[in-house]
Amino acid sequence: MAKKKMPKKKKADSAGSRLKRMHPIGIVIIAVICIAVAAGVFILQKSAPVQNAGALYCQSVDLANAGDYQDALQKADLALAQNISSLTPIIQSDRAGILYALGRNDEAIAAADVAIAAPGNLTTLKSIAYYNKANALYALGRTAEAYAAYANASALDPTHQNIPAKFP
Repeated sequence: MAKKKMPKKKKADSAGSRLKRMHPIGIVIIAVICIAVAAGVFILQKSAPVQNAGALYCQSVDLANAGDYQDALQKADLALAQNISSLTPIIQSDRAGILYALGRNDEAIAAADVAIAAPGNLTTLKSIAYYNKANALYALGRTAEAYAAYANASALDPTHQNIPAKFP
């Protein structure tokens, strides 16, 4: 019986040896595709909404705490624009304080009223909103209303806000 010749086993190709055998045009095409994909991902990241309402709200709080009220208001407004109803009261309460700090007292009162009117057991949030409203009312010279708002703030959370000494 004649012996059959067995084909030689090929050595496993390494990535490097395959790349050396690849046509230069193929390498260029792969490089162009990789660059196009990377550029597409970059463009998508730049055009897609990168931040959600919660992140924008947190940035707003940080900016307000740093005294950068204009940028804080911008972030709060962007957060509101996302229309996340569960975050609206806390964002509006924050906006009331920011608007008061900017001297936009009528807007501060309106923002506080949105937070105060929110349904649910939001005691601390409403206390803060009443306090911000009271500050804006006082700045407008509406002292009787300011006192009532300070009293509501303290009644909701006596440990959080204090009625200023100018009120009995």
